[in-house]
Amino acid sequence: MERRTQRERRETTERALLTATADLVVESGLGSVTLAEVGRRAGYSRGIVTHHFGSKQALVEALVSASQAGFVPGLDEMDPGLGRFLALVERYLGAVGGIGSLSRAFLVLWAESVASAELGPVFRERDALFRADIAADLEAGRAAGDVRADVEPAIVAAIVVAELRGLALQYLVAPDSIDPGAAGRALRAHWQAALGA
Repeated sequence: MERRTQRERRETTERALLTATADLVVESGLGSVTLAEVGRRAGYSRGIVTHHFGSKQALVEALVSASQAGFVPGLDEMDPGLGRFLALVERYLGAVGGIGSLSRAFLVLWAESVASAELGPVFRERDALFRADIAADLEAGRAAGDVRADVEPAIVAAIVVAELRGLALQYLVAPDSIDPGAAGRALRAHWQAALGA
């Protein structure tokens, strides 16, 4: 049997701890997350959670970061512009239909961040980065002549984040109420018509 490296063991442990944290968040919200319960749920001690993350806040921040990594595959390979923006809109909602516990936990935490001193700063930063990324695509689209000159990228970005996250939350609350793939296609068609030069 091949021995795993220290790095592989560390990554496996961290994945297990993040998954346990996500499961707790999805089941009962942030209030149910303690380092001891995360360790127990993952099959480790509280000490290993502290060793890897240091605090509950650092654990939650790592969960938020991990849950966003690669959520919409293929975007990193695309050039900035209208095409990338439209792919994001459609694929984000398409991905919602198959989300796992990490992404579900992200949405639960995002909703909780409205009234949480712990989460508010984390999500303000994440949302600002998301809006900035969308706005950069729209700016690139304007520069290429694909997006109308009168479009205000920052405002459109804020609207799009609200649409994507709002639809994702609706799906999380009532999966039968929305077809994420169809919603993504409809949203893409809407923005393509609204932004086109």
